Amino acid sequence: MEPIPSQMTVIGISKPGGPEVLLPETRPVPTPGPGEILVKVQAAGVNRPDVAQRAGVYPPPPGASDLPGLEVAGQVVGLGEGASRHKLGDSVMSLVAGGGYAPYCIAQDAQAMAVPIGLSIIEAGATPETLMTVWHNVFERGGLKPGETLLIHGGSSGIGTMAIQLAKAFGSKVIVTVGSNDKAAACVKIGADRAIDYKAEDFVAIVKEFTEGHGADVILDMVGGDYIEKNYDAAAIDGRIVQIAFLHGPKATVNFVKLMMKRLQHTGSTLRPRSNADKAAMVAAIEAKVLPLFAAGQVKPLIDGTFPLAEAAEAHRRMESSQHIGKIVLTL
Repeated sequence: MEPIPSQMTVIGISKPGGPEVLLPETRPVPTPGPGEILVKVQAAGVNRPDVAQRAGVYPPPPGASDLPGLEVAGQVVGLGEGASRHKLGDSVMSLVAGGGYAPYCIAQDAQAMAVPIGLSIIEAGATPETLMTVWHNVFERGGLKPGETLLIHGGSSGIGTMAIQLAKAFGSKVIVTVGSNDKAAACVKIGADRAIDYKAEDFVAIVKEFTEGHGADVILDMVGGDYIEKNYDAAAIDGRIVQIAFLHGPKATVNFVKLMMKRLQHTGSTLRPRSNADKAAMVAAIEAKVLPLFAAGQVKPLIDGTFPLAEAAEAHRRMESSQHIGKIVLTL
């Protein structure tokens, strides 16, 4: 194993703003504390929260690195006191609370997962944040069951493409909304039963038609805004709507009688501020129930493209263009 340097070149946020504010900085290589590991980063996923943090509207939680980057994959090169799940030299992928846009990153030992057989290091770098988001929101909060129908808004996103595959692997039907024919085709190719072009079709009407009037049992929504009331219309009796973002804004005028009459549950969550214990519990469930699907080749992240760490600004421009299909990954 190569010696660990004392300094590293990272990509930091020089000030709130557009992609151009992502600039190289020299930082000390961090030292893992109790229960932590140091990962030599080989791939780091790019996610919407990174864009929000760069814009100045999503600050890191107390004690977390101020560098962007919420998921990494690479080699374990340092162990903090009590870190025993992984050993030096292991290939791991991990959710992190920040700091992923760097050659070395601290991760919680309990949140790092061994890279499954058959998954490349780039694919591993695109997995933890989306996988944990989908598992917790669709299956733990939404309670999706085999045979039920899941409606995913933003079906071609990193989260959307992961949710399609997991829902199908567990025996559910999947409908997605997308913004182009190319995105629709990509979603159907990985398992979606119906892809709706929201620019040309009424998703409420299509969901009702596809489910023969039943509606969607679970709706995963990252749009918000005027979709909130439409989700109430598209949902089945006893349907569960799970909010994970608000690309169209967090405010809406809604007839809440529908919530009562259809016995709906409207919940939501954010992953980054959750306690380490909560995240470790999610990881344990994923290792037991989901990672075998990766090892069997049934599930893997869809990669839109890769950028060297030094070109993080270009990666953000790609994400903000909304032309991407699947995950964008930084490589080191």
